[in-house]
Amino acid sequence: MKPDFNRQHSATGHQSSKSQASRLASSKGSVLKVDAPTPKIVAVTSGKGGVGKTNVVANLAVCLSELGNKVVVLDADFGLANLDVLLGLTPRYHLGHVLFGNKSLTEIMVQGPKGIRIIPASSGLQRMSELTSAQRTHLVECFTSLDIDTDYFIIDTAAGISRNVIHFLLSAQEVIVVSAPEPTAIVDAYAVIKIILAEDPQKRIQVLINSVESADDAHEVYCQINSVVKKFLNREVDYLGHVNRDACVPQAVRSQTLVTHRYPNASSSRCFRNLARRLGQQEHSEQFEGELVWEKLLNDWVN
Repeated sequence: MKPDFNRQHSATGHQSSKSQASRLASSKGSVLKVDAPTPKIVAVTSGKGGVGKTNVVANLAVCLSELGNKVVVLDADFGLANLDVLLGLTPRYHLGHVLFGNKSLTEIMVQGPKGIRIIPASSGLQRMSELTSAQRTHLVECFTSLDIDTDYFIIDTAAGISRNVIHFLLSAQEVIVVSAPEPTAIVDAYAVIKIILAEDPQKRIQVLINSVESADDAHEVYCQINSVVKKFLNREVDYLGHVNRDACVPQAVRSQTLVTHRYPNASSSRCFRNLARRLGQQEHSEQFEGELVWEKLLNDWVN
């Protein structure tokens, strides 16, 4: 059964406000640029819930860490954050304590498996839209401190097309859209891609097909998505790869561990390692320097 993309194509599109470049250029005040390397900021999203996006984020982060990268993950699903639950962690603080309390970013981070660090953002962040200039500056300074020892900054967004989600996707250097092979997931993945490209036609988007029977099936799903993107949006999206459907994955989830950690030789674990290697070998686009990258991310997030 092929998904019906027409309902998404004919739906009222997301209204673009300003391009990312315009927002950045019109921001008041000077932004300090430094020569220190900045992390590669990758946002991982999905059109609908239930496709295993957070599980993909966690396993991909661990595999990138095993390749020698220093990885920080921001749990950006402020309403239904569950990255900590997936990993069996009980964070005491979250990003709200940095903004409205007296905690540093380092103090709220929790250590995950294989050395990954997680920034919990589970609740109380409705006040983000009310930040003062001083609070925004403080937040930028906090995130800039990550640059020295972070290679990948991975954002686990909420599913869907809420305002916060779209801002994260537009501000990240790269976007990974996770889809399952079901028609509803495919159509919703296209909907997210459509909105991103309406706002930023040059944004690099990669598709990852999760919980699929075979590599051939996964590539067929990618081709369905890409062909519709080409037809209606005059663009193409890249294919990052796939993760096999594997009984070891739900077993690991139930035990609050990662499949790559508990079952390193499982089919899905091999897929995650392949994805991490592929991501690590890519040239990353839209590089910014120093505080500028965090100004871009955080200003779009809280505006």
